[in-house]
Amino acid sequence: MYYTFVRIDDVNLTQILVDQATQRPHEPAIVESAGRGVRSLTFAEVADRSARAASLFREAGLYKGDRVLVFQPMSIELYVALLAIFRLGLVATVLDPSAGRGHIEQCCGIARPRAFIGPARAHLLRLLCRGLRRIERHFVTAGRAPGATRWSILERLDPAHSITACDPSHDALLTFTSGSTGVPKAAVRSHGFLLAQHAALAESIELEPGEVDLATLPIFVLANLASGVTTVIPQGDLRRPGFIEPGPVLEQLRRHRVTRTVGSPALYARLLQGARAASDAGSESGKTGLGGLRKLYTGGAPVFPPLLQELRSALPKGRVIVVYGSTEAEPIAHLDWSEAEPDDLDAMNAGKGLLVGRPVHRIELRILPNRWGMPLQAMTAGEFADLALDPGEAGEIMVSGPHVLSGYLNGIGDEETKFRVEGEVWHRTGDAGYLDARGRLWLLGRAGAVIQDERGAIHPFAAECAASQLPWIARSALAKHNGNRVLAVQLGPRAPADAEWRVQETLSWAKLDRIVRVPRIPVDRRHNAKTDYPALKKELERHAN
Repeated sequence: MYYTFVRIDDVNLTQILVDQATQRPHEPAIVESAGRGVRSLTFAEVADRSARAASLFREAGLYKGDRVLVFQPMSIELYVALLAIFRLGLVATVLDPSAGRGHIEQCCGIARPRAFIGPARAHLLRLLCRGLRRIERHFVTAGRAPGATRWSILERLDPAHSITACDPSHDALLTFTSGSTGVPKAAVRSHGFLLAQHAALAESIELEPGEVDLATLPIFVLANLASGVTTVIPQGDLRRPGFIEPGPVLEQLRRHRVTRTVGSPALYARLLQGARAASDAGSESGKTGLGGLRKLYTGGAPVFPPLLQELRSALPKGRVIVVYGSTEAEPIAHLDWSEAEPDDLDAMNAGKGLLVGRPVHRIELRILPNRWGMPLQAMTAGEFADLALDPGEAGEIMVSGPHVLSGYLNGIGDEETKFRVEGEVWHRTGDAGYLDARGRLWLLGRAGAVIQDERGAIHPFAAECAASQLPWIARSALAKHNGNRVLAVQLGPRAPADAEWRVQETLSWAKLDRIVRVPRIPVDRRHNAKTDYPALKKELERHAN
């Protein structure tokens, strides 16, 4: 297999995969369940298949800079398609189809993709969305769809050996989210940005060639491919990690001898439940559980101490690491839970917030006074230094660095989240927190969710992290409702009759006005672990009436 390499002053993400295909051609790159069996591709096969897909795109008349809307679930074909897109200098465009037809129409109007790719069920959306019907080229990865080129013809195509040279600033990936104003905003990741992000991730989560990783977050699979790490894609609906069936995933851990994993805390809570049930039933996966893992990384939502302690017990020979980051900056900080000290746990139980460790050294991080909701003007280095808060002082978390997003498509969202210091772009994470005297970051929750009243300020994670020490609280969430400090609690099956009184006693320092029992605290769709505060406020309204 031969490839044309790009010039050294140009970049293209695909080059990293080519390097891995050359170094370890016969090692498995991606493994997934296929019916009752298993499908896998080696690094060489992924490189070859993505090169054939690039030929398909090229024959369809797609050129450097064209945008391709990708509605492909996490699978081998997703990464074959992405690598083909990157190889030609096309731009992968990703949005959440479950966000509704209006969101899809808006995103199509903003991005104006020239091609659409996905399985047959994704093409059904073309019947509902005019924006999708306007797209010129359609590709179907599984099944058939009217007017769509079938992915199965890849076998008959010659691979595209050349890799399109791209400037580091050339767009590679657009990911849409719902903007706070109702207008979708798209994070723009260039080839240079993704390469910088890979370097930060490879160091932060210690990617080593030959490891086997169970990965649930798409961006981490790209990092695995670039690092010679085998990816096992969990069997189940990854759109709802908190509801995944644990049995098949535990069997994957055992069968494929998985050594590491990255995912949502909701996923690991499910796997722990499944491991306990399997152990009680005497199954092989129950005997192994999570014990074969050497590294477990979790993030994307707050990970409170009880879950971390349970995971630590389930990995007698492994490490449990919390990763803090965001769409715009991944990673920001990390914490090996074995390094958390008894005093740290006492502080978290006493309302000091959630410890997430030291910032990664490839990022600059500062805490500024909380002015969330108000734009920040450009400032000099001196003004910025004067504004930065001292250790122990809570405020907004600001970050800057080569793997921190410098802006959104068409500038939508920039005014609210970006500012410049001597020309350098800084990103406002929207999170509140502080640095301690040892330079470690503590999270306090969303900057806009702090409750400020005559009793002072209280942050969501201060109360929620402290409440998590009560073993019969499944989840809690702090909100201001009708001027009151309200803690909503979702109780477990063994909650005592006087649960509200016990919560008040444990969190007496929080001066809560009410404890409200709710059947279920609403969570985000992506990770099934972050509190959906707007939905929570509606739930509290129902309980008030």
